Amino acid sequence: MKRIFFTLSFIIYSLLLQAQSVKVLTAGTKTSLRGLSVVSDKTVWVSGSSGTVGLSVDGGTTWKWMVIQGYEKRDFRDIEAFNDSTAIIMAVDEPSYILKTSNAGKSWKVVYTNTDKGMFLDAMDFNGKNGVVIGDPIRGKFFVARTNDAGETWQDVPFANRPIADSGEACFASSGTNVRILKNDKSIFISGGTASHLFLQNKKMLLPIIQGKESTGANSVAYKNRKMFIIVGGNFNLKDIKDKNCFITYDAGKTWKAPVTPPLGYRSCIEFVKQKTWITCGLNGIDISRNDGKEFTSISTEGFHVCRKSPTGNVVFFAGSNGRVGSYIL
Repeated sequence: MKRIFFTLSFIIYSLLLQAQSVKVLTAGTKTSLRGLSVVSDKTVWVSGSSGTVGLSVDGGTTWKWMVIQGYEKRDFRDIEAFNDSTAIIMAVDEPSYILKTSNAGKSWKVVYTNTDKGMFLDAMDFNGKNGVVIGDPIRGKFFVARTNDAGETWQDVPFANRPIADSGEACFASSGTNVRILKNDKSIFISGGTASHLFLQNKKMLLPIIQGKESTGANSVAYKNRKMFIIVGGNFNLKDIKDKNCFITYDAGKTWKAPVTPPLGYRSCIEFVKQKTWITCGLNGIDISRNDGKEFTSISTEGFHVCRKSPTGNVVFFAGSNGRVGSYIL
């Protein structure tokens, strides 16, 4: 009886351990994946270098891979999906393009083009049909465009109304998550480089995160509500340094606190999961916090660029270099 009990206990422990580990679903290509959009536990879209887009409708077990004709040398750093048929992808540097499919990638149409000198798009976000895309500064101001018809048409924010950038300040196109639309449709975004700020409507607030070099600053922001945000970043040239790489605000950016135990290095993405749980990833691994960012615990040394949670379940997906996509069951 004792032997049976021990065996059952070991099996249960093993199953729990397996359920709580990060599973690599696909890997092995030269594509760097930085775009990730999770529609459900089953429907996942990814995008990246060499004009590559991937779609899975079975939770990452099998994938439909496509290289967009005419864009084979472009880098799609962000993707936003609405369902298993409709998605929007963003080609970053000049000329910058935004493309949309309504038939699961069988065909794509250009819904936005910008040939301005110095254009470099960094990230998109959507709340229903309302969307925003941000880009690096042009003539000293961050580029911003908006849509209110699910990306069918886009309108540039007039130059006079664009946020002012400091010298050497820009955005990182590292995970598509340095801009977020809040539930009230107001947008926030963060910057990095020689200066690092949080931009909330017409407010510009200096961040306490490490900054001062082209490789430093804030890479990603996530929110729990209109007041609580967490930012992550660091120095992507020093991936193991955890000094000043994560901060929390409970008053929409007026004041900031560092975690008691921060993530274990540079982090390119953070995602609010549920209740008090957050997850973050970077070049040297993945960390999770179950107490609203006060303490982070490493759950994997597998590096990824971006993480996003399924809105309909308990699965977090990851995407990164060498065509890798992973998952983690909460």
